Amino acid sequence: MMAQAFGEVEAKLRRSGLRPTRQRVALAALLFAKGDRHLTVEELHEEAVAASVPVSLATVYNTLHQFTEAGMIRVLAVESNKTYFDTNVSDHHHFFVEGRNEVLDIPVSNIEIGNLPTPPEGMEIAHVDVVIRLRPKAT
Repeated sequence: MMAQAFGEVEAKLRRSGLRPTRQRVALAALLFAKGDRHLTVEELHEEAVAASVPVSLATVYNTLHQFTEAGMIRVLAVESNKTYFDTNVSDHHHFFVEGRNEVLDIPVSNIEIGNLPTPPEGMEIAHVDVVIRLRPKAT
């Protein structure tokens, strides 16, 4: 990766309040190099290994959660055993293709949500995530 791209990643980390350590810069560079996408801890770890970035699965897990807390990515839980991290932090929803473990964006303008319940005392709704599950049509 070019030094300029690493510089941009370092600046993004600093703007998010994170110190740009070698591992954070390398993982962020991999994560954001391909535009908006959804991936698991294991998938990013595989990309890191393939790119000769020496990180453990635990480091990838911790780093993705740090990126989430800093607002750089979103967590998307679509299955009880699989968590995806979304590089698109804008308001939008998702299709989940069952059997393929594929997540696709739905623009927020395509869904209208109404009649939300009143939150408990002292709470406010922070975000509404809609996941629409898809499967191939039976032939």
